[in-house]
Amino acid sequence: MPTHNFTPDHYHNTIGSHPPVLHIAPGDTVITTTVDAWGMDDTEKKVTDGPNPMTGPFYIEGAEVGDTLVVHIDRLTPNRITGWGRPGLAQNVVDPAAVPALPSRDLTVYWDVDTAARTATLRQPIGAKLGKFPLSINPMIGCFGVAPADGQAISTATSAEHGGNMDYNGFVEGVTVYFPVFQSGALFHLGDGHALQGDGEMSGTGVEISFEVQFTVELLKGVKSGWPRGENAEYIFTTGNARPLDQCVQNATTEMLAWLQQRCGLSAAEANLLMGFTVEYEVGNMFDPAYTMICKIPKRYLPE
Repeated sequence: MPTHNFTPDHYHNTIGSHPPVLHIAPGDTVITTTVDAWGMDDTEKKVTDGPNPMTGPFYIEGAEVGDTLVVHIDRLTPNRITGWGRPGLAQNVVDPAAVPALPSRDLTVYWDVDTAARTATLRQPIGAKLGKFPLSINPMIGCFGVAPADGQAISTATSAEHGGNMDYNGFVEGVTVYFPVFQSGALFHLGDGHALQGDGEMSGTGVEISFEVQFTVELLKGVKSGWPRGENAEYIFTTGNARPLDQCVQNATTEMLAWLQQRCGLSAAEANLLMGFTVEYEVGNMFDPAYTMICKIPKRYLPE
């Protein structure tokens, strides 16, 4: 199948029915780049405005409402040596009155990113105890998805059924993601790369950086889904995006019940039983307007 090398020359701060930058077919692979959440490219030049500028959209031939778009994340490579983050923005999950010494919202820290060693090291420590705080990188996509229903254009600062700013650190190389199709061509967007990020993106950032990305698309014709789904070698998982937290938990859990019936041929009672004793949950974004919850089932429990 063809491989397309695409160099973006403009970006979007909403995910919607924008004119496509490239038409591709199921089975095709795309190699492209993304800028960081501030709009800086691989040379650290600001080429567009934030938040979370998207590369795309990519039009997938044959995709229609009611289908499911399959995106294989083949490769995620930070393409520069400097990342940044803001450690002082935890107001959604930390009570600032109880922790009055939190860093200023304006504090930005910079990280030296070594893709060969797979490390990120704080360039300038903010205290003596942690020092330069070297960490292992785990490149992930923070924001991606398809055009939502009804001609909407939804800010890349948030998320919904179409995907968006989910900031789940399980969206890494080797993962397959399934998106409901709400518009002809699906119109797939992606961006907001992180060299690494803790669960929940509690401070509002990961190690923000630009990427070279390779992905391959497929299409499940007539297979309906309601929320983004995914799988890796060990798990299948579903996402729910909403606020308050109990609503996104319900969205993710309901989607998993539906997927188990669709994928494995289980009855609703069997799917509920399986989930009741094996389900696992993880948090995606806990900072932005919509929270993200991940509902996971180990593949070893799935019937053939």
